[in-house]
Amino acid sequence: MTKADLIEDIYLKTGFSKKESAEIVEMVFDLMKTTLEGGEKIKLAGFGNFVVKEKSTRKGRNPQTGDEIEISSRRILTFKPSQVLKAAINGKG
Repeated sequence: MTKADLIEDIYLKTGFSKKESAEIVEMVFDLMKTTLEGGEKIKLAGFGNFVVKEKSTRKGRNPQTGDEIEISSRRILTFKPSQVLKAAINGKG
């Protein structure tokens, strides 16, 4: 599903105009992005959690040369699905 598909589904199910539907989707994504950039967790009941985690600097290997390299620290985004979503995906919900 793409963002355009999401906008189309909202348009069809709510009766909002396509422009209003697009604005709603953009607002939700902007709010989620801003929240995650600030390091906050997003918990969506029945769906799952989006969490930003810190990965510290570590040593790695260049797979082509075998030389040891330093992998810099960074922030990563993780998603953990809820039990409800897992059950729905597995046909148990």
